[in-house]
Amino acid sequence: MNLTPDEYVNQLYEEDEQLQQVKKSIIEQGMPEVSVAPAYGRLLTLLVQTARAQSALEIGALGGYSGICIAKGLPADGQLLSLELKEEYAKLAKGNLESAGFGSQVDYMIGQALDSLEELKQAGRTFDFFFIDADKENYPLYLEYAIALSKPGSLIVGDNCFLRGRTLNSEKNGPAVLGMRHFNEKVATDDRLVSTLLPDYDGLSISWVK
Repeated sequence: MNLTPDEYVNQLYEEDEQLQQVKKSIIEQGMPEVSVAPAYGRLLTLLVQTARAQSALEIGALGGYSGICIAKGLPADGQLLSLELKEEYAKLAKGNLESAGFGSQVDYMIGQALDSLEELKQAGRTFDFFFIDADKENYPLYLEYAIALSKPGSLIVGDNCFLRGRTLNSEKNGPAVLGMRHFNEKVATDDRLVSTLLPDYDGLSISWVK
């Protein structure tokens, strides 16, 4: 039997029991099953660790899967701030982070992410690590805010860059697709960044801020 690269990797690594519980809770709550792929979740942890990040900002909490992955890479005194539009999603994410032992390291801002980002900018906040996984049409704006809130050497990671193939299909031109294409092009060409785009799963961009 021939395996795809994704299937092969998923067989090599057993998924964390806490993260399996997060996915179960998402299904039980009837929420979209769109958490980051397990291999990319492990990569988030690795990136946070290797960047020696103390502070992380997540745009889009859902049920807390990516939040746990990020928190695993932070030191004991590190902090994660998660922006989430829906209060019920943030409540579930918070509960899952608490169950995983990271409750004291995460805070949530509820509401439109762009409003929260502007508030953080006005307050002069900065972060070492960013994970963007929210509404796709606003990805280019989220990127600009991430750069504004970053320090030299910060990492900015964006998920779903391929939108399950729609980004690659020239016949697809909806707001989410156009937003994601703009984001991908910006990541690839912005001279403030050193970036790459990983072509597995649903596409993941990784950018280092100069």
